Amino acid sequence: MRYLYTLLLLFFSVSVFSQELSNYIHVDQFGYTPEAIKVGVLSDPQVGYNSAMSYTAPATIEIRDAVTNATVLSVTPVLWNNGNTHAQSGDRGWWVDFSSLTEEGTYYLYDATLNERSSIFVVGLAVYDEVMKTAGRMFYYNRCNAPKSEPYAQGWADGDNFLQDTQTRYIYDQGNTALEKELSGGWFDAGDYNKYVTFASDAVHDLLAAYEENPQAFSDDWNLPESGNGIPDVLDEVKWELDWLLKMNQEDGSTIIKMGSRNFEENIESPPSLNTDTRYYGPTCTSASIAVAGMFAHASKVFSGVSGYGDFAALLQERAIIAYAYVQPFVANGTLETNCDDGSIIAGDADRDVEAQEEEFVVASAYLFDLTGDVLYNEYIINKVSELQTVTSPFWGPYKIQVHDALLLYTNTSGADATTITTILDSFSSDAQNNYNGYYGMSDEDLYRAFQPSFSYHWGSNNPKASYATVNKLVIDNNINPSQNDSYRGYIDEVIHYFHGVNPQGMVYLSNMYDFGAERSVNEIYHSWFYDGTDYDNAVTSPIGPAPGFVTGGPNDSFSVTTLTPPSGQPAQKSYLDFNDGYPNNSWEITEPAIYYQAAYIRMLANSVAVDDVLSVDTNELTTLDFKIYPNPTSSSFQMTGVKNRGELKIYSVLGQFVHSEIVTNNSIVDISNLTRGMYFVKLNQDTKTSTQKLIVN
Repeated sequence: MRYLYTLLLLFFSVSVFSQELSNYIHVDQFGYTPEAIKVGVLSDPQVGYNSAMSYTAPATIEIRDAVTNATVLSVTPVLWNNGNTHAQSGDRGWWVDFSSLTEEGTYYLYDATLNERSSIFVVGLAVYDEVMKTAGRMFYYNRCNAPKSEPYAQGWADGDNFLQDTQTRYIYDQGNTALEKELSGGWFDAGDYNKYVTFASDAVHDLLAAYEENPQAFSDDWNLPESGNGIPDVLDEVKWELDWLLKMNQEDGSTIIKMGSRNFEENIESPPSLNTDTRYYGPTCTSASIAVAGMFAHASKVFSGVSGYGDFAALLQERAIIAYAYVQPFVANGTLETNCDDGSIIAGDADRDVEAQEEEFVVASAYLFDLTGDVLYNEYIINKVSELQTVTSPFWGPYKIQVHDALLLYTNTSGADATTITTILDSFSSDAQNNYNGYYGMSDEDLYRAFQPSFSYHWGSNNPKASYATVNKLVIDNNINPSQNDSYRGYIDEVIHYFHGVNPQGMVYLSNMYDFGAERSVNEIYHSWFYDGTDYDNAVTSPIGPAPGFVTGGPNDSFSVTTLTPPSGQPAQKSYLDFNDGYPNNSWEITEPAIYYQAAYIRMLANSVAVDDVLSVDTNELTTLDFKIYPNPTSSSFQMTGVKNRGELKIYSVLGQFVHSEIVTNNSIVDISNLTRGMYFVKLNQDTKTSTQKLIVN
């Protein structure tokens, strides 16, 4: 993994075509579905850290088959916006539309004039399947109180961690053992090892909604300890978090707001298993009770439809009702608690202001009304809806997705008030049809084709970036403006391409994705496990590198360290640096991952994952051939995993030349010591099905 980027450059520039991987030709490095709009971006930097570089598009760009090197299509680049500079990126550029390329295969864009090529990409129905699995596995690596052992660890093995969470102390009475609580489980929130109830809300709701919107996008083969248990692994991950949230929620409905360390010197070791300092829980808070009421009710709705999880769904509904009842007097009396987290437990402030708590109370009300039909929940929504900023603005943007989901759920719930339904739908329709801020549907305003308003390129900008795509999905699903559905669908695809390399950095905004088709990927993330100077520091130069699939915060044009350029002093989309330094360089403002960024990305991507080759919730038999190569890259041999029975393995060079074959079974070790350095395609034929993986020989 750490050598892949360098090897790809070496192999393609020397061994094969003498072509250079271009800084100016931007494509989705994983690829495109056959019928998708496919537009590459050619960039000529004018402003920002790369302004000394320059590029002029040739008369034609070739699209070449990566195996045969044959030109399959030639396209004339179209100058974007009359050659004007795009303010958000500081670049001028051209678009290359190769949408007519629909045949499945492996390709790249080629500038024959300058001998430069794009990253190699795939055209195929299942082009994002492995990306989805890898992004989903971020939650596995962020599991607290769980060992990371092979074969699940896939190279990032670690022992059990934070065993002390079974005896968590109360932060305001640290020596009192009688107040110890068993609070193991859950996910690390972000780059730190702490766990927050309020911060979990967006992640849990987004993952549940992603499953509801497209259940067939989620398989049971993410290589988790629970894989093969008959339910999609995304729900296994959500249950891991819910089991911890149930511990944080008390019998009377009050809920502890967060738990973790008391200062920045404790529990900071890498890997997680090395941390043994006592951990502490904070006070209960109304914001935490409201959050779990909504999460539990939403999860009860989902798990009630999963075979064998009826009792779990019933428990979640019961606890949601109790938590809601606990906090209802605080809502009615205007006494919601807003200063529960005083920083005694570091690091993030988990408090919510009154407006945010009242909005999340609407979320809980909507899901509980849908579950129970109780007029109590209906009445709160009826009385509150005309006060919600979402409705009155109207602004159905990316910052309150869970509120949007709840309001739209209400419009489809039996017994809902007709006037309230009209108020909600009229507001959403007004925002979408007037498109006040330009984020609905395809737009020519962004050279990189994934427009979002400049005010959203802040700390964690990848979160709203993905959520703008989700807003477009909500417009489609709720039949708000059906004549524009193709435009909304196209916008979702373009945002996905932005994450996968169609951005000024030409970078996949997920960590260490080289084994999955990326040629330029995030190398460093701000995470306590993968911290600067550890073996996990850098995907290219460190012995191990960070685990794959972590979504970073993204460009931040409000980066606070003004002396560090980039990311400071750049156009919004270039306010990024691939680094993970701690204080005083504050890389967490740029490259820190978080469970809510991750969930927003997964929800967006789920709408483009192939639905005809994944696992049904009714069976634990894989319906597609899926195997793994480990290690990859390798110089002498690799091991096969995920092979059922026996299969015929064939290896081809990047030019399509057959170089090796043998019969393999699961865990077979394949000797490739006779192969020269470079990239190969490994094909496994089994039960009339064929699956292909890339192999890097170093």
